Amino acid sequence: MNRRSATLFLLAATAFAHVGSPDIFLEGSAGPYPVFVTIRPPMVIPGVAEIEIRCSSPEVSQIRVTPTPLTGAGAKFAPTPDLMQRSNLDPQFFTGSLWMMAPGSWQVRVEADGAKGSGQLSVPVPAVATQTKPMQTAMAAILLVMTLVLALGVVSIVGASVREGSLAGGEPATGRSRNRARILMGATAALVVFILWAGDRWWIAEASSYSANLYKPLGMTAAIEPGDKLVLTIENSKWLRRRNDDFLPDHGHLMHLYVIAEPDANRAWHLHPDLSGSTFVENLPPMPAGRYKLYGDVVHADGLAETMVAELNLPHDLAGTALRGDDAAGVRGESPDGAHIEWVRDASPIKSRQASIFKFRLVDKNGKPVEDEELYMGMLGHAAFVKNDGSVFAHVHPSGSVPMAALALANPSQAEHMHMQPGLPPEADFPYGFPSPGNYRVIVQMKHAGIVETGIFDTVVE
Repeated sequence: MNRRSATLFLLAATAFAHVGSPDIFLEGSAGPYPVFVTIRPPMVIPGVAEIEIRCSSPEVSQIRVTPTPLTGAGAKFAPTPDLMQRSNLDPQFFTGSLWMMAPGSWQVRVEADGAKGSGQLSVPVPAVATQTKPMQTAMAAILLVMTLVLALGVVSIVGASVREGSLAGGEPATGRSRNRARILMGATAALVVFILWAGDRWWIAEASSYSANLYKPLGMTAAIEPGDKLVLTIENSKWLRRRNDDFLPDHGHLMHLYVIAEPDANRAWHLHPDLSGSTFVENLPPMPAGRYKLYGDVVHADGLAETMVAELNLPHDLAGTALRGDDAAGVRGESPDGAHIEWVRDASPIKSRQASIFKFRLVDKNGKPVEDEELYMGMLGHAAFVKNDGSVFAHVHPSGSVPMAALALANPSQAEHMHMQPGLPPEADFPYGFPSPGNYRVIVQMKHAGIVETGIFDTVVE
């Protein structure tokens, strides 16, 4: 195959659902009760997921949550729900936690009860182990001392029972009993050492097995073929027997590919490669030479979402072909018709690990809200939150950070209403929380009169 010079490197960042942004944010309705759900999945499995829910309805009386697999027979057999705790300071804010016992694609069922009856909303949650936690030094020292005390105690008890166990009170031990005690104490010590050694081997084997099952993202390699065609080949890491050909359409596409110029991120493309056999193929639009970071979002048949990451170096400009369908491109400060996107925010600082609603407005060339707003792939907008060093990437919708394909699996009875909007206002809200402090770039896309506008913003997270 004749391929132009292009180099791509698989990044080692955690890439399930998003890159470096594991927390889940979803704004929806549990029946008649509007809820904003934040779930912080555990980094180790089994582990505890922390859950926060804000319900804007004062009529809700209680909220319960339940973890179940997202698909398969296990989804039909839910355990007893856990009751969320209502805040004493804010009666509309609830907190709780749930154990995630096995890796895979899970969901948290949110059940709300109140004056308007009951309602349910299921939130997809990827339960994957991404790290191992070493034992704390103090705890290790305490356990070592306790082990030595117990081991010495067992040996001493065996020796005392043989040497003095059958003697009358005050009767001295004989030389024979002392010799027998020494022999049995030696044998007991050897047995204890063997048990400790075997336990250590077992512990190491279990730790190695756990480490082998740590989440390994799908790999992505690429090449530029004649005709400025980008070919993306998916490399399966065989994590949990996961497949690399079972993708679900999300907003009508099997992959959402963000191509972001580096290092300033002043240019961005939102593309949708087609699946051809075992590869994704995209006819690239005109692109200047330079270095680009690629983020490819896919959703598996079981609802597990992944983002594959690579870097692309273009040695020279690409003539490319015109954008088609839902593909869009944007350059900071440029607009096809003078319209642009504004970030509606106050002067208060943005803080990390704090769930918020980020509002953006599409205005015309005169600065007035547009009157011809359209849905872009079924949503009022799409946003990408990207840290300047590339360690964080999150593709977020007005409903939150959960892919719509996974959300439809979790809520099949509501799937046909997922893309419906109560009108087309010129504003889009994005629920999200920055995972860490630093400098970020926010890329927002909204559509009007058949034109996709792109807004690129800088922000500092404290």
